[in-house]
Amino acid sequence: MFDFDRVVDRRGSWCTQWDFITDRFGHDDLLPFTISDMDFATAPCVIDALQQRVAHGVFGYSRWQHDDFLSAVCHWYQHRFGLTVDRRQLVYGPSVIYMVAQMIRRWSSPGDGVVIHTPAYDAFYKVIEGNQRTVRALSLHKQGATWRCDMVALEALLAQPQCKILLLCSPHNPTGKVWRREELAQMASLCQRYDVRVISDEIHMDMVTGATPHTPWSAVAHDRWALFTSASKSFNIPALTGAYGFISDEQDRLAWFQALKQADGLSSPAVMAVAAHIAAYREGERWLDALRSYLAENLRRVADRLNNTFPVLEWAPPEATYLAWIDLRPLQIDDDLLQQKLIEQQKVAIMPGYTYGEDGRGFLRLNVGCPRSKLDRGLDGLIAAIHDCLVHK
Repeated sequence: MFDFDRVVDRRGSWCTQWDFITDRFGHDDLLPFTISDMDFATAPCVIDALQQRVAHGVFGYSRWQHDDFLSAVCHWYQHRFGLTVDRRQLVYGPSVIYMVAQMIRRWSSPGDGVVIHTPAYDAFYKVIEGNQRTVRALSLHKQGATWRCDMVALEALLAQPQCKILLLCSPHNPTGKVWRREELAQMASLCQRYDVRVISDEIHMDMVTGATPHTPWSAVAHDRWALFTSASKSFNIPALTGAYGFISDEQDRLAWFQALKQADGLSSPAVMAVAAHIAAYREGERWLDALRSYLAENLRRVADRLNNTFPVLEWAPPEATYLAWIDLRPLQIDDDLLQQKLIEQQKVAIMPGYTYGEDGRGFLRLNVGCPRSKLDRGLDGLIAAIHDCLVHK
């Protein structure tokens, strides 16, 4: 039904991953597996909805607080997660990370601590430090193919008076960890005990491929919390700029809208994003499930090729996301040397693990959201670069 093997040429489309690769890697002739968007066209139902909106021809100011949008979100949560959400808690914004930044400013003061699990999505460091807050890092620990959170260490961080917020990434980027319901419930209880607010970034919620289902934070939460997400990752529409979420406390929601509309002057959403979300959540399920199956096979392909070539790695696909978080530490390769070989010799761009903090050293983050022909070319380059590094150790 859906052809994910079809190659779409993204060059010349003002595309961050392809057209602006020089910004991060210093070369413009690289095959990129970098920023977390995909090389696939979005779902046909989304394209149809956008074409209908374009054909209307009028693009005046718009709103999101209407039943078409609200009921689509409620339907998605009920159907995909078995969760009834309170539409009164719904809020809207231009992006998840913008919404995270707003709540950080709402719930903390300059100098306060924000706890994150590391390695962490690099924008988390930027949004915390850019708002003059302090990163309180808690390392996730790898046990076999599973990532674990030390709850005793987490409690010690949350107990510090300066810690005001737990910024959760669920599912976790870059490790691909899906938080178990009992883990989330334990974190919720700890945050309640120490009066720590929770912001849960759940933008990868639809991209779970393992056996553990995604549990939205709202299903276990206490007290005041915020959950922010978008269809942008799952339906590959981030350039439409649109996100939404839930804020539990009414006064916090009123403050949110005041900041959004009065302080920042953002009163009208991008109408294309609203239309795309409605179409995706009402009609896009079959496409999404086909996509997830294709991505799961891509991840298995990464595992097969790497483990057949370097058996010591014993790499297993992540539980979620289309980002292969590859642990190369058993090979004892220098990160910088590997990047040099990838970029200068193999002409392949793959995100070095240290982009996501010191806990990422020895890892690579390989985006498999692409046709298999491109993935195979990238794996050829990665394997050749690793071999070259091993020869010169």
